[in-house]
Amino acid sequence: MTFENLLTTIENAILTITINRPDKLNALNKKTVEEIGIAIRNAEANTDVKAIIITGAGPKSFVAGADIAEFVGLSVEQGKALAQAGQDVFRQIENCAKPVIAAVNGFALGGGCELSMACHLRIASDNAKFGQPEVNLGLIAGYGGTQRLIQYIGKTKALELHMTADMINAEQALSLGLVNYVVAPNQLIPKCLEILEKIKAKSPKAITGVINSVNAYFENGVNGFDAEINEFGKCFATEDFKEGTAAFLEKRKANFTGK
Repeated sequence: MTFENLLTTIENAILTITINRPDKLNALNKKTVEEIGIAIRNAEANTDVKAIIITGAGPKSFVAGADIAEFVGLSVEQGKALAQAGQDVFRQIENCAKPVIAAVNGFALGGGCELSMACHLRIASDNAKFGQPEVNLGLIAGYGGTQRLIQYIGKTKALELHMTADMINAEQALSLGLVNYVVAPNQLIPKCLEILEKIKAKSPKAITGVINSVNAYFENGVNGFDAEINEFGKCFATEDFKEGTAAFLEKRKANFTGK
């Protein structure tokens, strides 16, 4: 499928989604958010895709925020609808059954920071910057940033970043637990591929179970322990479980099929 604001490629069962608005530092307008949602849905339905990388075009920016020009003149209800649409897509990423890595290649501000946090893992180039600067515009984060930043770095530091609009660099993000690794820019995609190749070698059913169980910890009204019991039990009905246990007992490498 051809997109207006995204580039997509599939290689070795890994879909790379590149947000392609470099003249706008890849700012998220409504169309781009909508297209990301479509790309994720298509990837989940595509059996040829085992994992996903989301990154930004150009050397400067992952996503430098939302497209503020679209905010001007919105009513309260229209603002709520805008936030709801963004949250729906980002929740879709977070709950994707296939692993999603954000390859953060520069500025990840506002909606860009929120997009990166919706991904399961974050790898940052050493020139990356993270921040939630919405208060500079008389706004707050609307695509889940007030909730997810707390999950990653704790309430105290999250409140500071949201209220001061300060940016943090890649090393600070690493020390706070916001990102998994920091690498040189030319090693960003290779590092993502290295991690995804490890994950791809595991049972896709088990990986989905991990995602669902971990996400359940943060879902209101959901008991994470019960979710884990359910996902654990479901594994016993899979061919991957039979293959994994057989390979272990036979002292060989498992060949998982996702069945």
